[in-house]
Amino acid sequence: MTMPAEWQPHSSTIMGFPHTTYDGEVTLEIARQAWGSVARAISHFEPVTMVVHESDRAALDESLLGIVQPLEVELDDAWLRDSGPTFVVEHGELHAVDWTFNGWGNQDWAAWHHDAKLGKFLGDHFGAHVRSSTLVNEGGGIEVDGAGLLVVTETVQLDPERNGKWSKSEVNAELMEQLGVDTPIWIPRGLAGDYGPFATRGHVDLVVKFVAPGVALVHRQQNRDHPDFALFHEVAHLLEARGVEVIALDGPRRVEANGSLCDWSYVNCYPTNGGLIVGTFNDEADEAAIATLSRAFPGREISTVDARVLFRLGGGVHCITQQIPLVEERS
Repeated sequence: MTMPAEWQPHSSTIMGFPHTTYDGEVTLEIARQAWGSVARAISHFEPVTMVVHESDRAALDESLLGIVQPLEVELDDAWLRDSGPTFVVEHGELHAVDWTFNGWGNQDWAAWHHDAKLGKFLGDHFGAHVRSSTLVNEGGGIEVDGAGLLVVTETVQLDPERNGKWSKSEVNAELMEQLGVDTPIWIPRGLAGDYGPFATRGHVDLVVKFVAPGVALVHRQQNRDHPDFALFHEVAHLLEARGVEVIALDGPRRVEANGSLCDWSYVNCYPTNGGLIVGTFNDEADEAAIATLSRAFPGREISTVDARVLFRLGGGVHCITQQIPLVEERS
């Protein structure tokens, strides 16, 4: 049993249609436009299923009819990387890990009554064998290379509001069992800006992205005035000690965005069948980041989307998508 790497073939992508927004200055219409731009980009490469609340179906059809396949279900939010299941493959069959979801560590701004049920619902809908786990975890909190390596952050997996009663060894054992990995690598934290309002307390998918077995992009902040300046060296050291080849991916140098500590990251990209969806920021660092990503993912068509609204609301392109791996039919 294994969780395939994201660059391996997909059968489709799952997304969610925004049902609410927690930022008073970002309207629901603006949020839906941002999610829609990602869905359109992905649809050029593979099918997209869009989970949508019944009351929002008309709005979805108005903007994305014929582009996505709607799937109606009650939901609270639209971060499907985190509230949805994690798909794994065992003996040529699709399985779905239904993690326990509690609103990114019982955060007071989050609602998750419906989202906590999405893992099983989506696993069943796509014909997967559902594997329930009592570990509180989100898809943005894990990064695998499909060949045994896993990267997680201590501030997420050992968060007292997530897994306060679990030891590190117990978390390791559960992740290894559910994901089919054999080498968990722990890094101390995520990006500093991921600990503010509407944040995850350190998801790894803003920091590390595997691009091949044993090869990973790592977010690098080159501005000494930014709290993340030292993080690259710390993370790179931990990965290289486990035999990982590290590629630096420089992020925007700015310290502040929309009145908060900037956590813009190009690491939070999403590989599709033959493509790579990259969130950009109308920043002077965009061009160099795209060049680095093109070298890291050779042969893929790069499709860019403006990710500033996504990050203002708490995440990026990777955070709102969830891949379903392609399982070859056995003869």
